[in-house]
Amino acid sequence: MSEYWDEKNETMPIEERQADQLKSLQEILKWVYERIPFYRNAFDEKGLKPEDLKSFADLTNYPTTDKNDLRDNYPFGLCAVPIEDVIRIHASSGTTGKPVTGPYTPQDLEDWTECMARNLWAAGLRKNDICQNAYGYGLFTGGLGFHQGAVRLGCTMVPTSAGLTERQLTLMRDFGTTGLFCTPTYALTIAERAEKMGLNIKTWPLKAGVFGAEPWSEAMRLEIENRMGIVAHEAYGLTEMGGPGVAFTCSEHRLHINEDHFFPEIIDPETGNPLPEGKQGELVFTALRRQAMPLVRFRTRDISTLKREKCACGRTLIVMEKITGRFDDMLIISGVNVFPSQVESVIMEFEEMEVHYLLRVRQKGYLSSLAVEVEAKEEVYGGGQEALDNLSEKLYKRIQQVIGIHVPVTIVPYNTIARSEGKAQRVIDEREKK
Repeated sequence: MSEYWDEKNETMPIEERQADQLKSLQEILKWVYERIPFYRNAFDEKGLKPEDLKSFADLTNYPTTDKNDLRDNYPFGLCAVPIEDVIRIHASSGTTGKPVTGPYTPQDLEDWTECMARNLWAAGLRKNDICQNAYGYGLFTGGLGFHQGAVRLGCTMVPTSAGLTERQLTLMRDFGTTGLFCTPTYALTIAERAEKMGLNIKTWPLKAGVFGAEPWSEAMRLEIENRMGIVAHEAYGLTEMGGPGVAFTCSEHRLHINEDHFFPEIIDPETGNPLPEGKQGELVFTALRRQAMPLVRFRTRDISTLKREKCACGRTLIVMEKITGRFDDMLIISGVNVFPSQVESVIMEFEEMEVHYLLRVRQKGYLSSLAVEVEAKEEVYGGGQEALDNLSEKLYKRIQQVIGIHVPVTIVPYNTIARSEGKAQRVIDEREKK
């Protein structure tokens, strides 16, 4: 049985792939120019037509799209097809403004399903697997995206949705679940609850987890694998590109972008200028096949690196590094740029620590200050306050080494930081809003 779901597209020679991508870019620019007034006006303002794209380098001349553009054109101003051709609409939560809508044609759903099937197949899931989907169902793309991909593989689906952790464990044990889908922080919440209930997940049939929807470190992946006895894989995506399935991890734990569906770029998040391969910057995607809402040069605000290199898994799809954070989430503390993931990586270096933490941002004069609250493993508290203080001091010194500034660390009582059933809240901003 092949280790690839779609061997032709996953292992295509680079020259052939790039020729297909250039053709797809030319077609999608023509599609949006003819059908979406926003893009026609944006191209015209720069004196550009779709046919001006002759090479990948020409793409940088075309305007980028960001979340403000989607909100300004809410709900369907960026839809390229009549609403009667749309068979489903997803949307983001809209917690920071108007929600971002995601309309789909039948072909869009088919393509999304195929991308998710690749993702889950690469994680080792097959027709005989029982998959438990602990993502929320509804407007959020995650739940139904994973569901569609697993059904395409022929897996048995258990659509538990998010929450009710003890029931998740009961069903996981009783049904013989072999694949788990949820956020990485919720996977750790499930593992912790199992330990509290005296359940040994490692002896159960569960073998693989596919996690996403939030940035997570390599250290957290290893923590999940160790506590659950599984292989942890990643699904990367975003509502604006149709949901999860934009990129997926292979057997080597490298994130491969589905390049026949999404054309990636890396730009300087400050200037918007393109960056060469191997340089860290902001991910930008152009949807190559979407019919209903094919965004051109969408700025994700996610910080990563692209590398065109040979992977031991045999895939020729370009590799993206794990997301180190979102440019929007970057904190400027005492003039230093800090991502929550940097602090998480330090915490995970210490086997005594849990991955449950909060970063509190406060105002200190004209500058912002940062403080860390974190939990230790339950048994560590039995060593007394002096042991906790010593551990706190070690964490403080290590964080200072990594990010270069003083960040007070407080080890808080066990189980005082809220457990996540979805995306974890890591940053509490206590600065006065002007």
